[in-house]
Amino acid sequence: MRRGAAISDTKTAMIPFSVLDLSPIVQGATPADALRNTLDLARHAERLGYLRYWLAEHHNMSGIASAATSVVIGYVAGGTRTIRVGAGGVMLPNHSPLVIAEQFGTLESLYPGRIDLGLGRAPGTDQITARALRRDQVETADDFPRDVIELQAYFRDAEAGQPVRAVPGQGLDVPIWLLGSSLFSAQLAAHLGLPFAFASHFAPDYLLTAIQMYRAQFRPSATLKRPYAMAGINVFAADTDAEGARLFTSLQQHFLNIRRGRRGQLPPPVDDMNEIWAPHEKPGVEQALSCSAVGSPETVRQALQAFVARTGVDELMLTGQIHDHAARLRSFELAAQLRDSLQPA
Repeated sequence: MRRGAAISDTKTAMIPFSVLDLSPIVQGATPADALRNTLDLARHAERLGYLRYWLAEHHNMSGIASAATSVVIGYVAGGTRTIRVGAGGVMLPNHSPLVIAEQFGTLESLYPGRIDLGLGRAPGTDQITARALRRDQVETADDFPRDVIELQAYFRDAEAGQPVRAVPGQGLDVPIWLLGSSLFSAQLAAHLGLPFAFASHFAPDYLLTAIQMYRAQFRPSATLKRPYAMAGINVFAADTDAEGARLFTSLQQHFLNIRRGRRGQLPPPVDDMNEIWAPHEKPGVEQALSCSAVGSPETVRQALQAFVARTGVDELMLTGQIHDHAARLRSFELAAQLRDSLQPA
């Protein structure tokens, strides 16, 4: 795959690495701090040869600064030069397809050949907030297939007499991905011939089944001739196993707090999670975060290689919610150094 290519239709000798960033707001910091760190990490990832830099839509969450996802994508794309920048993803039930076509048509017009559009069918928040986002909403996630098809149509060349057009948007090549943590989007991506990304970094239960189903049911399209699957994995790389494990405790605490109904900013790491979680809470958090590579470079390499061998994915989407920004930069740097050593499945 050439640097900057959207999607390759052929297997490559090297597994591309990409970044998923939630723009985490750490305890004691502000959204402005988080967004500055996002741009700094994006520039760092670009220098290290990462293929994509994706941001995710979440709402009413005090620990995530990327709610206005298309705005943050523009901020990152404007501050970088070559890395692809996109949504991982936009939660389509929160928006009209026309508005998303216009937003990403604008981004593609400003940063041609660098914009990706990943779509999810969940609201990315609670139901009360979802109603606040679209007060007149009568649609549900079950309307997702129709909305995806409508969105695709807005990016095609406009037909004579077409009453509604996306300007900017019509006639532009904005790669659309379907994202998911279950089987629904895998089947839809296969049916529409679109690339598929699985959110295994926090919801791994259906990972292998979804990828197998996607590949088995894939129909070639004008967009994609063969299936192309990506999966998310948490990476906490450090000089030693002990330091990587300590960095990982920030994310473990974050997930524990969510399960306790206390969403908040990303906490600092701790020395011993057993002092924080109860015995009955530990298995659930460990299962949710089981797709993680944590530790020294060699330990992380082995975990990444095992993940590739198990899934056969075409691309890895690395994410790492690390409290200390310098340690986060270092983790992505150490991970990038491992890319050439991984063997495709």
